[in-house]
Formats: sequence, C-alpha cells, structure tokens
Amino acid sequence: MSLVYLNGEFKPIEEASVNVLDRGFIFGDGIYEVIPVFNRKIFRFDEHMRRLETSLNKIYMKSPVSSKELFSIFEQLINSMEEYDQSIYLHITRGVSDRDHDISIANEPTVFAMSRPIRKNNLYLGVKAITHDDIRWQYCDIKATTLLSSVLLRHKAKEEGSREAILVRDGFVTEGAASNIFIHLDDKIYTPPKTNHVLPGITRDLLIEILLDYKIPLKEEAISVDMLSSASEIWLTSSTWEIVPVVELNGNLVGEGNPGPLWKEVNILYQEFKRNYCN
Repeated sequence: MSLVYLNGEFKPIEEASVNVLDRGFIFGDGIYEVIPVFNRKIFRFDEHMRRLETSLNKIYMKSPVSSKELFSIFEQLINSMEEYDQSIYLHITRGVSDRDHDISIANEPTVFAMSRPIRKNNLYLGVKAITHDDIRWQYCDIKATTLLSSVLLRHKAKEEGSREAILVRDGFVTEGAASNIFIHLDDKIYTPPKTNHVLPGITRDLLIEILLDYKIPLKEEAISVDMLSSASEIWLTSSTWEIVPVVELNGNLVGEGNPGPLWKEVNILYQEFKRNYCN
C-alpha cells in the first residue's frame, strides 16, 4: 500500500487531513516542489532542494525539515510503491493560524509529501499550444502553491484543443503555464533568461547544461512573439514532461508539424544523461 507523509507520520492518504485554518488552505501561503524519480532514484535532488530553499526564503520561511530528512522521507514513499518511475510532490505551508494576513502568528509549518507513478504518455509525438497574455503575478520565480492562474490558462488551452498555453508579457515570451520554453531559430536555441517572471526550472537548467556540453549554440535571451511564430522548433520542459516538442501553435504548424530533427537529437542526449544518472 502506498503511503503519504504528513507532519512526521506516514499513513494512507485516506487518513491524512489538514486543519481548515491551515494558511495553505486559507491563503495559499506555501510552496511546493515536484521531483521526478527514475529507476527508483531521485533525479537531481540537490538542485530541487536548492530551489526549495530559495522559494522558502522569498516567502520569509525556513525549511522545517532538513534535506537529509527529506531524502529519507522520499525514499520511504518511493519504497511504498512498486513503480520504478515516480513523481514526488512536496508541499510546505506556513501552518495554522487565525485568518489574519500577519505571518508572524502562524503555528508550526505543515509538511506534506506523496509520490505517484509517472504515467507513460505520448507527449514525445508533440503537443499543440496556444499563446496567451501572462496573467500571473510578479513573483513567478517562487514555486508557490497559488496556481489558480496556471489552472485557468491550462483550461483555456484545453478549450482550444491544445495542451499548453505559452505566456506573453509586454510582447515577449515568459514560459508555459506549467513549463519552460525553448525555441530553435536561425541555427540557434533560445530560452528566456531567469527573471521574476520565469520559474527556474530544474529540467530547463539541465537542458542548458546539455546544450553547452555538446556545443549546441544557445542564447538565454528574450524571445519576442515574432521569434516564437518564426521558430522552426518549439520545446517545453518540466520535471514530469521532460522535453516536449510543440508541433502546432495557435492552429499553425511548427516546422513540418512533427517533432523536429534537433529535438530528436537533444532528446537522445537528455535520455542518455538520465540513464547514466539513474543507473
């Protein structure tokens, strides 16, 4: 039987509950991480822990659990399941308090974690995407639990027969509703630089490492809407999606309307890195 972790205890998810005055429920006052597990090995654990600490610091919190303790918690969750490929979800809120915006009155933080199988999918065949105004707040570099805008953006994409919404702010691409973005244009790969409007994606950073290692021309540079529309290839990255090609944007084919040749090359390099890491 798979288990979840909640405030020091492992239990079936049906037995896990949180106080209705938890600030995560009342205010969305918390952060989260999604960490892939391949071949039962936690992928890029240290990088995820650094991003976790950064997000906590930016909302004036310290982690109530050390990285060493979290690693042990994650291993127990992984071992409670049979699947080799899993996705760990970690959720930390400021805890219980009266319904007051003052963060100093919060009780002990709430720590919740679970792991679920990564389902095989056909995203490698390519997905459709739309563009949409970036309606999110100003601190998208914090991996906050307040995801209503992303939920609405994904729903808008689904209504239009697409899988993802690529977001535009002041004429420039920021990222997807739940992904980072790369484009191939004029023999170079472009990805937007890290700002407060871009989540520092772990898969994004790994892909940059791979591109640099293999001397594939890369620029961390602002991507205009015109550049996006002219791109021969568009890729989306996330911890669970990995690297996904966009084959149609706003009803128009991207390239030939199939995963492009450079995506195929880079995806092989990524999968090779993953296999070596997880052996």
